[in-house]
Amino acid sequence: MEKSKVLIVGGTGYLGKRLVKASLANGNKTYILRRPEIGVDIEKVEMLISFKMQGAHLISASLNDHRSLVDAVKLVDVVICAISGVHIRSHHILLQLKLVDAIKEAGNIK
Repeated sequence: MEKSKVLIVGGTGYLGKRLVKASLANGNKTYILRRPEIGVDIEKVEMLISFKMQGAHLISASLNDHRSLVDAVKLVDVVICAISGVHIRSHHILLQLKLVDAIKEAGNIK
C-alpha cells in the first residue's frame, strides 16, 4: 500500500509537532506548511530544521495567500490542520476556512 503524502498546518505547535513525528514515523511523505508569520521564532525555526533533517519537506505558504495554499495542497493527498495559539485564537476559524477553500479548489484531497 502506498503511503500518504501529508501536509500538516501548525506543525510546530503542541499538537502539530506530535503529528509531524507520527507521520514521519509511519513512513508518510510529510510536508509542513512553513508560515512566514512565525518570523524569527528561534524555537520554531530549530524545530522545522530538525523535522527537515528527519525527512520532512518544508513548504512556504501563508493562510492569507490563497494561491500559495492551493499550490501546497496540490502536493499532497491528506491535510491536517493543527493551528492554534493565543496570537490567532480570535480568528483561527476564519484561517481554517481559508484552508478549506484551498482544499476545495485543489480538488485532490482524500
